[in-house]
Amino acid sequence: MRMRKQIAAANWKMNLSFQQGEKLLDDILTAKIALADHQEVIFAVPYPYLLMTRSEVAEEKNYYTAAQNCYHKKSGAYTGEVSAEMLHSIGVPYCVIGHSERREYFNESNAVLADKLNLCLENFITPIFCCGEPLSIREKGTQNEFVAIQLKESLYHLPAEKIKDIVIAYEPIWAIGTGKTATTEQAQEMHAYLRSALAAQYGKDIAAQISILYGGSVKANNAKELFSCPDVDGGLVGGASLVAADFIEIIKALK
Repeated sequence: MRMRKQIAAANWKMNLSFQQGEKLLDDILTAKIALADHQEVIFAVPYPYLLMTRSEVAEEKNYYTAAQNCYHKKSGAYTGEVSAEMLHSIGVPYCVIGHSERREYFNESNAVLADKLNLCLENFITPIFCCGEPLSIREKGTQNEFVAIQLKESLYHLPAEKIKDIVIAYEPIWAIGTGKTATTEQAQEMHAYLRSALAAQYGKDIAAQISILYGGSVKANNAKELFSCPDVDGGLVGGASLVAADFIEIIKALK
């Protein structure tokens, strides 16, 4: 069976000016990291930087652009929102869906995220679907049930041939910016659980093809250890993706 895609995805969030973003991309791309066929680097950048990023990575093998979000309606009178169709029209191949910050600050529900996923797939955009539990759930020990509901309510309406087109990112929300860190064992344990849940729904062969990224404070000094876990297929990287030297090391840590 072919190796699952191993992905280093940078999430810039709401950071950097246009000029700083351009310099960061230049610094990373001039490192000339040759990616294997199964490896990808994705830059999830703010909307105003999508075209610039796309043109920066256009000549690079296996380097791609992602939007950080899209709206859950096809089109219409939604001033300030951006549709999946718009993203597709400028050649954006990936979109982050349901990031913990979108769920938390913008109250995005599992049902809304299902709509976003559908619109992305209709527009040939690969969703990077985020799931994960807050501290209160982790402390109760009910994290498996919690993420299982996120998968069920947002993903399981999809047929097997579509679910294969999705990337999943697991975010232990309790370990992001809290000073608490998830151990490598905790990361592997949850990734293995997610894969087993997908296998129960779609079969082992399909589950084995889905890339599951880790999104809990991936850094230059812990990426190799995290990515060496059998079910961790790379990372969705926040803060460390804003520092060229750090993100370069994270890319190099891919399996």
